[in-house]
Amino acid sequence: MTKPKVLVFSGYGLNSEEETKYAFDWAGGSADIIHINDIIDKKNYLLDHQILAFPGGFAYGDDTGSGNAYALKVRNHLWNQIMKFLDKDHLIIGICNGFQILVNLGLLPAISEYGEREVGLMHNKQARYVVRFVDLKVETAKSPWLFKSDIFSIPVANGEGRLSIPQKILEKLKQQNMIALRYFKGEMSNYLDLPANPNGSDEDIAGLIDSSGKVFGLMPHPERAMFFNQMPNWPLMKEKYKRQGKKLPNEGSGFKIFQNAIRYFS
Repeated sequence: MTKPKVLVFSGYGLNSEEETKYAFDWAGGSADIIHINDIIDKKNYLLDHQILAFPGGFAYGDDTGSGNAYALKVRNHLWNQIMKFLDKDHLIIGICNGFQILVNLGLLPAISEYGEREVGLMHNKQARYVVRFVDLKVETAKSPWLFKSDIFSIPVANGEGRLSIPQKILEKLKQQNMIALRYFKGEMSNYLDLPANPNGSDEDIAGLIDSSGKVFGLMPHPERAMFFNQMPNWPLMKEKYKRQGKKLPNEGSGFKIFQNAIRYFS
């Protein structure tokens, strides 16, 4: 069986390409890391892939706002290709800075059409960079990236991760089941004794999908929680599994997101 091809964007300050490529490869895909200038130069190269990934980082040093400058480069040079890409029933993910890029592009949430910015990712409520694990619950059943029953414990690492949503847009997101993920008080928040919401995002929202469910963005980093021993409470859980006579799991919960996407093309 041919492995789904994944194109991982790079260049100008994106810095999580290797982890993102590894995650897709380990989930059963075949991922390539390509600089955005090379994607622009290779006409329709983007269309040879089934999944596009905009990874985390600090594109253009977050000048003019996180993800804004990179989004402008994509819009000016690749917009028509991305529209054709989505017409082919393919998938797009944006992680952290990648989510900010998708929001600035108007690919998320894109309630009525692509291209208009409808929400914002602002400075964290505590006005500082936040790095820690959080707990996430899935809020929608309409995306191939997610299953409604899934719960994730994965890290955040951002300074502009606070999702700000106008009330009218928020109501439409709820009506159309486009809220993908919410922070909640789960295993990691309790273990670390920290609030569920790490940045003050409206209604604890951590991720969004578009109306089709094919475009997905989130602030936390699933590619940094691929293995069980990356969890902060791993030593404790290891001892619990040992005493209960259970086999230690290999995967971390972030693995599911990449696995779901690859299985969409199986």
